[in-house]
Amino acid sequence: MTSTSLPYFKAIIGFLFIMFCLVWLYALEARTLVPSDEGRYAEMAREMARTNDFITLRLNGIKYFEKPPLQTWLNALTFKAFSLGEWQARLWTGLCGLFTIAMVVYTGRRIFNVRTGLIAGVVLGSSIYWSVSSHVNSLDMGLATTMTLALCAFLLSQHDGTHPRVQRNWILLCWAGMALAVLSKGLIGIVLPGAVLILYMLLQHDRNLWRHLHIGKGLLLFLVIAAPWFVLVSIKNPEFPHFFFIHEHFQRFTSTVHHREGSWYYFIPLLLVGITPWLGTLGQSLWHGWRLAPTRFQPLRLLLIWSGFIFVFFSLSSSKLPGYILPIIPALALLIAHYLDRTSFKSLAWTAGLFSLCCALGLGFAWKVPALAKNAYELPLYQQNAAWVAAATAAGLAGGLLAIWLARRRHDWAVLALAAGGFLCGQLLLIGHEPLGRYKAGIMHVPAIQAALAPDTPLYAVGLYEQALPFYLQRTMTLVEYADEMAFGLEQEPYLWLPSRDTFIARWNADHADGKAAVAILRPDIYIDMRNKEVPMHIIGQDPRRVIVTNYITTPGRP
Repeated sequence: MTSTSLPYFKAIIGFLFIMFCLVWLYALEARTLVPSDEGRYAEMAREMARTNDFITLRLNGIKYFEKPPLQTWLNALTFKAFSLGEWQARLWTGLCGLFTIAMVVYTGRRIFNVRTGLIAGVVLGSSIYWSVSSHVNSLDMGLATTMTLALCAFLLSQHDGTHPRVQRNWILLCWAGMALAVLSKGLIGIVLPGAVLILYMLLQHDRNLWRHLHIGKGLLLFLVIAAPWFVLVSIKNPEFPHFFFIHEHFQRFTSTVHHREGSWYYFIPLLLVGITPWLGTLGQSLWHGWRLAPTRFQPLRLLLIWSGFIFVFFSLSSSKLPGYILPIIPALALLIAHYLDRTSFKSLAWTAGLFSLCCALGLGFAWKVPALAKNAYELPLYQQNAAWVAAATAAGLAGGLLAIWLARRRHDWAVLALAAGGFLCGQLLLIGHEPLGRYKAGIMHVPAIQAALAPDTPLYAVGLYEQALPFYLQRTMTLVEYADEMAFGLEQEPYLWLPSRDTFIARWNADHADGKAAVAILRPDIYIDMRNKEVPMHIIGQDPRRVIVTNYITTPGRP
């Protein structure tokens, strides 16, 4: 790109970014909150906003200490400001995704050049893993953003020629980013960045880097931000420290206590799909990142070490979930952008060709999506989803083919075409999941349940817990014969649940005899068992995942 064409290209980028943001924000409202993460964290924030207890986190009214409070705080404040809703529940993650794109653009611009920064933002915003995760109410995006804040601040602090005062300010922002990461998801917010820094210093033999970390001031700032909540919650709940620091950190990494184990290659397919449509440049970008730059500090190597160490760390962990490797995507975006800024049109055309091939295969597979249905109830849902899969892969294919055609003629326009195809593909796949999401959340039963509930009507969840329905019903449930992730909280407050089905049936029958209304959501097999025992039940909602019954009283409070 010539210097005269750069302002024109930046203007086009600005316009496209506005359109991109409109689609991005619209998609926050386009879907039902899907279990388990989206419903769980929305409900925790709803309960926090209702009770104004910002110290002790609760899920379904039960103490819940698995994660720190940053996202729950911000979601609760969003609910207070804008009321309850899907976009409100996803606003924090959506803004985190956009903020990280802006950070990557700024960092790439400062440590490399303007063009690399712009391409890095385009790569990150269009990577399917990043664009989809930004529209899911889960803690992984908040962690990825705060860790990327620490990474970018550190990169900017070490840039050659940085004034000592500016360098100090960037390092302090790095410490602040790590503190916020700890408040987002725990000790990995400082353990992972710290380990990456140590590895970089060992590999580069750059022990003088310690002198640039302002450890005294940085550690003080870190503690001022991160420590108060941990102190307060421990004072209020003495059982918290052991559960959080031992069970949720040490045992999560070293054992299968959380039943989230996976094979050593668990994250490889997730990464390959997640970095799409830029998969064709991933290997070359990683290899290119190991090359030495003519400077004291080696930003590409740091990005490479960051990506590699976090990937290996979670691959070795005994607990694996897809979102764990999300923090490496911004670093990969910078590596890919640096490579694309210097590569020939052939590499870009190959990347677009690989994406086009994947989309063509996806388009051919779309008509088989209904075969994934497990029963007749799900079949029309998958049929609706198939149309969206076809539209998503067709959009991706169009973007990929256009990028191939543009690669030799207008390199930067080819990058934009490929990015547009990848972004639209990801968003259409996400929005197209809505029919299945509504079914999984059970939201179609909300009107019937609300009609059967009065403020004092007990609502039971028997053999299951509905992660999304409490948020939409705006009330908690009494768990029966099911504890799962709330087991520790129920140990502290056992009066909040009914551990025995027989105890529940006795209470249910007593309410029926006294003419008191009650509602229960049952696993289908439990419904059959209770029906065989002639427990009084009247079905008000049913699907293959759940059966919703009252104790034969359809008008609350009236026998």
